Amino acid sequence: MQFNKHIYLNGFTFIVIILALGRCGYDYTHKNDADVPADSVATVDGKVPVAKMNYEFSNPPSFKSIKDMPHRVYSVPDFSNTFPDENDVQLIAADLNGVRPPKNREEAEHRMEDLVFIGANPYFYIDNLKQSIPYLVPKAAMLLHDIGKSFYDSLYVKGIPLHQIIVTSVLRTDEDVARLQRFNHNATENSCHRFGTTFDIGYNRYKTVSTSEEPRRQVRNDTLKWVLAEVLRDKRVAGRCYIKHEVKQGCFHITVR
Repeated sequence: MQFNKHIYLNGFTFIVIILALGRCGYDYTHKNDADVPADSVATVDGKVPVAKMNYEFSNPPSFKSIKDMPHRVYSVPDFSNTFPDENDVQLIAADLNGVRPPKNREEAEHRMEDLVFIGANPYFYIDNLKQSIPYLVPKAAMLLHDIGKSFYDSLYVKGIPLHQIIVTSVLRTDEDVARLQRFNHNATENSCHRFGTTFDIGYNRYKTVSTSEEPRRQVRNDTLKWVLAEVLRDKRVAGRCYIKHEVKQGCFHITVR
């Protein structure tokens, strides 16, 4: 029997197809077997193989404490450019959010429906005030509280020993302003401090917070100023206050918005 060319090609093609299908079936079966380790196969009623789930991690995640990975201190690019709010800008906010300026301290003491006492707070320290008294409108008192708390939080995440900010000036009566002008020619008669909306935070001094009797790592005031500047910039960017970096007075002059 002789095979012509047409019959030969058809037969060869049929055989190739049969072999290819057989190889695919073999690979599929063995591939599934390889995916399931021998020691992880269980049976249901002894008939159907079922792969057991394995939740073990070869490299379980690990987390370091904040002190092991402290955040960096970046400060701000430039103090004057970051905190440029002059007295005229702050005065508008003070007049809008503040009280009628008290003539003297006796009058201020009787304005407790408008002012709150800020003499005691765990997040900031009130300096020995001579030309002002520790009273603010509630909105400004809350701002000061939040600044002190954010400063604490920032020191903690950066691995820096805790310190309190020091408030150097708060509410000034008309008499306080007049007395201050006698020996400070830079003091303005139309001071934002008269409205109970404004306070000064010194940046060259800080109150050490002792949490134990163990020796504490010494921290430079410059480092603390950089951290404080970061906190104040965030409050200003959030629209909560106006801030002026006072070079001669060594403080941040802050008015609530």
